[in-house]
Amino acid sequence: MSHSTSHPCGGGIAPRGSAMGGRVEVRRVDEVETLAEVFDGCLPAFGGAFLRRFHRVLDEAIGAGCPLTLAVSGPVTVSGQHQAWLIPFIETGWIAYLSTTDAACYHDGHRSLDGYTDGPVHEVPIFGDDGALREQGVIRVTDMAFAEDVLVQQDRFIAACLRRPEFQRRMSGTEFRSLLGRMYAAQEERHGVAPGLLSTCWRREIPVFVGAAADGSAFLNSMKLWAMARAGLGEHRFELDLHEEVFESCAYHHWGLFESPSKALATVILGGGVPKNFNLQPEPALAQILGMPDVTGYKFDVQITTAPVTDGSLSSCPPAEAVTWGKVDKDAYPYTTESVHADYSMVMPFVVKALLDTRVRYERWRERMGEEALFAAHPKARGYLRPKEGYRLLGRRRELMDSLLARVRDNADWLRESVEYPLPPTPAG
Repeated sequence: MSHSTSHPCGGGIAPRGSAMGGRVEVRRVDEVETLAEVFDGCLPAFGGAFLRRFHRVLDEAIGAGCPLTLAVSGPVTVSGQHQAWLIPFIETGWIAYLSTTDAACYHDGHRSLDGYTDGPVHEVPIFGDDGALREQGVIRVTDMAFAEDVLVQQDRFIAACLRRPEFQRRMSGTEFRSLLGRMYAAQEERHGVAPGLLSTCWRREIPVFVGAAADGSAFLNSMKLWAMARAGLGEHRFELDLHEEVFESCAYHHWGLFESPSKALATVILGGGVPKNFNLQPEPALAQILGMPDVTGYKFDVQITTAPVTDGSLSSCPPAEAVTWGKVDKDAYPYTTESVHADYSMVMPFVVKALLDTRVRYERWRERMGEEALFAAHPKARGYLRPKEGYRLLGRRRELMDSLLARVRDNADWLRESVEYPLPPTPAG
């Protein structure tokens, strides 16, 4: 993947006609004051240069005022990473919506369960005696562990939530997770524990998407209630509307491209799998499936993944490959994308801290210079200092979906033609 010829680490300009990039110029770590300066000036080469470019692209996206979409796979809540760096990232107001796993939503509730508010998760060796843990009724997730009873109590909590009147209808997954976030918030407030991921997103009306809703324990509890109803043991009218959830994601992408202040979108992908694919699929859904000719992909795309690119999986494919699918802007990608081969749990606390430090610096300058002068001298400050209340897209979901439905109606002729195909006769049998 190509990058600009001006080296972000030093800024040297290559001679005209040279095949080389800019000069490698570095700063000493004892001469910089902020973590952002470490990223900019002290990571000249190799893996460090990938991390530098990751930070640079994300800095540019935030500075441009682009709404960010965030895909997170892996046990981000059971490990406490959500409270360490993910929630502070969300609270900036930069993130429009989140794509994650059912498991992340399920484990988000553990820390507020009755009897476990002193901290249900403990550290254990990765290569310890798992047989002994099993005998003691302990569940292990890498180096995190908790009592098996935590899962039992979490199941009881979610099942009780799903029996409440407000859950007894067909709804989008984002509505379900917002209702669940409200229940988590009540439980957190009852016990005085720190807010979790879903309660934070509920308060900020941030949509939370789960592309594989059936692959996790939150939905398994709905299955239990469904089975009980089929067996004559009660009623269960809760149902996820997958069509609406996917269409809703398309409506938000459409909003980002045509109605948001930046008229462009950026995405941050941590890990891979279904959360990554769901985060990237609105563009082909709009352009390829719904036939809208003026739809583009993400302008900015940064990702961190441990999957090797040679395995051919979506988890490993870099933004350049996504360009061929139309998911990433084909004109901008050489300068606005980066893929880092790393474990995001090792990287993101430092990246988020650097970005927050940059925001604090701009806030300090705004107090000294005034907003107008600051934005004139440092245009990126406007994007960094966008309102912290965020975009609150969940509160606008119906309005934005209706807007997209109007475009669907306008495209009726193409859509009707697109569902015709000369199918062969089906075999007898």
